[in-house]
Amino acid sequence: MLIAERRRRILEHVRMRGYVSFHDLADVVGISESTVRRDLRVMVAEGLLTATRGGAGRLDGAARPPASAPVGAADDPVAAARSAIAGRAAELVAPGTAILLGPGRSTAETARHLAEVESLTVVTNSVPVTNELLDAEHIDLIMVGGTLRRSINAFVGPLTEQSLQGLRGAQVFVSGDGVTVDRGLTTPNVFAAATDMALVASAQQVIVLADHTKIGRDTMCQTVPTDRIDILITDPNADPATLRALVAAGVEVLVADPG
Repeated sequence: MLIAERRRRILEHVRMRGYVSFHDLADVVGISESTVRRDLRVMVAEGLLTATRGGAGRLDGAARPPASAPVGAADDPVAAARSAIAGRAAELVAPGTAILLGPGRSTAETARHLAEVESLTVVTNSVPVTNELLDAEHIDLIMVGGTLRRSINAFVGPLTEQSLQGLRGAQVFVSGDGVTVDRGLTTPNVFAAATDMALVASAQQVIVLADHTKIGRDTMCQTVPTDRIDILITDPNADPATLRALVAAGVEVLVADPG
C-alpha cells in the first residue's frame, strides 16, 4: 500500500471515530503498530491530527478516548511493566549490530522500540516481532522458519534450530514463563524451549525480559540456566529476595520503572 493511501485511510478513520488507538488503526489499515506510530507523528506534525495517549484524535476537541476504549498500558500494571521493560531493553541495543529476538509479548514490545534504530539486523522466529518490523526498511530482518506454534505465534522445531546454526548475534532477547535462581528461565513447552536454547547459543550476550509475575515462578522446561543469563530486565514489583539471589549468582538485574 502506498504511503499516501495508507495515511488517507488513517485520517478518514480518525475523523469518523473522533479517537482511535494505535492497535485499532493497525487492524483497520492492515499495518503494524510501529508503522501507525510513524505515520501519526508525521500527520500530527502536519497539523492533520492531534496526538493522544495511546492513539490519535480529531482536531475538533473530540480527541479524548471514549469510556469504552480498549484497556491499554496506562490501565494494566502488567502491560505497563512490559512496556517499560521493552523500552529499557531497546536502550541496550547499539546501532549497526545484529541481535536475536525470541517469541513473547515483551520481545514484540521491544521490536516496536527498535523500529527507530538505524542500521540494525534482527533475527527472529516470532511472527509478532516480524510484523512490528516489516515496514522498518532500514532494518535487515531475518525470519527463521520451521513449524508454526500458534499458541506463541512463533516458528519452532528442528528446522528452526537448524536455521539458527552458524548465526551469531551480539545479543539475544528472550522471554518465558518463569525465572528462578535455581533454574534460570523456564517455559512449559518443550518445543519452544529447544528453539530458545538455539537462539541463546547464537548470541554473545543473553538478556531475559520478565515482568514481576514471572519472577520466582518455575515451569517445566529450562531454556536458559542462571549462569548463562547476563542481564535480567524486570519491574519494581518483582520479588526482592529472588532478585537479590539472582544478583548473587552473577546476573545483572535492571529494574525498569513504568512511572
